[in-house]
Amino acid sequence: MAEATGTGSKGLTGPSNPAARKVAGARRNPSVYGVEHTAPHWLRVMAGVSWRLLVVLAAVALVFYATSRVQLLFIAVFLAFVFSAVLRPIVDFLSRFMWRGLATALAILGGILFFVGLLTYIGYSIANQWNDLTKQFSNGISQITDFLQSGSLPFTITNEQIAEWISNAQQWVQDHAGDLASQAAAGAGSVVEIFTALALAIFCTVFFLARGQEMWTWFLNQLPTRFRETWKVAGGAGWYTFSGYTRGTVIIAVTDGLLAFILLTILRVPLSAPLAVLVMIGAFIPLVGAPAAMIIAMIVALAANGLWSAAIVGIGIALIGQFEGHILQPLVMGKQVSLHPVVVALAVTAGTLTAGILGAVIAVPLVSVVWAIFSRLRTLDPPMEEDEADDEVRPTSDDDTASTPAHG
Repeated sequence: MAEATGTGSKGLTGPSNPAARKVAGARRNPSVYGVEHTAPHWLRVMAGVSWRLLVVLAAVALVFYATSRVQLLFIAVFLAFVFSAVLRPIVDFLSRFMWRGLATALAILGGILFFVGLLTYIGYSIANQWNDLTKQFSNGISQITDFLQSGSLPFTITNEQIAEWISNAQQWVQDHAGDLASQAAAGAGSVVEIFTALALAIFCTVFFLARGQEMWTWFLNQLPTRFRETWKVAGGAGWYTFSGYTRGTVIIAVTDGLLAFILLTILRVPLSAPLAVLVMIGAFIPLVGAPAAMIIAMIVALAANGLWSAAIVGIGIALIGQFEGHILQPLVMGKQVSLHPVVVALAVTAGTLTAGILGAVIAVPLVSVVWAIFSRLRTLDPPMEEDEADDEVRPTSDDDTASTPAHG
């Protein structure tokens, strides 16, 4: 009877076998079982993807924050990569006939002399045309004022209104003289930072060109063997894209500057050399650089030669931009940089909002490098045709919902 009672009590309190107790515990605590089946399958998948995306976004945010703290260093290294990409073909060619260190020194010295000569020519052209520019600008402004007062436009501007605007501008300058002085002092500090970044960039460029292969090999040797091939492939794809983009942009910018110089010289627009350099610099800023340079050139042409000259300048520079986008870029860059125009627009906008003009300049090459590395390392499934993507696309009905097996 006691045994029966004991047996009955065991049956009431639960199994005495440890395996049975483990199974029972697993039912009470889903974490013991190993996989939680209380949530739907789609929710578990979305949760797994979400936390991985959060980790990636946190890593990207950390990189941006660290970069912002050492912005001068980042600019210097970026410029060093740009200089290395442009000068490396010259160094490789010269190194066939001389020591690579000497070839590096000659290439860097030649680049410095080119930019110094360009700036000297611009300064000389401005100083040589200064007296004529003063007369042309005063006559052009008088023509613009007469045109505004003539009544040809839907509105009329009088001399009193223009004098009032000038007086308000002078009063604003007097009221904000302190702020302007502080901004000028900050600008002087920025000039010092620019020369510091250039000096550091040239210093790094010397080693990148002379011993870049040795530095890259040393870096790969610091990694575990199983990771070296991946880093080698990623580094090769990234440098191929970055160097192709940089050299292509330089060639396109120089071509745009030469074409703009020829156009402005034919139209006898003053300051043709500085305006051509401005067009060349604008080529380094996608989407917004060329229109900004065009507007400035049109203003100078309008003030110096009148409305028709400004219109011809605008049309001519716009045609140069079309020639660049449809002929030069596919011919020079090829498939090294293959980004959709929507991606370029979004990248430039995001870079501008994040870091101003600097962000607009570096956004497209950085996105191109990231996309090139991702495209090289990913495993791509067979592509789907456009017709297949649109086949049998219809709203989900109740019958489809009922016939779909439930997961989880």
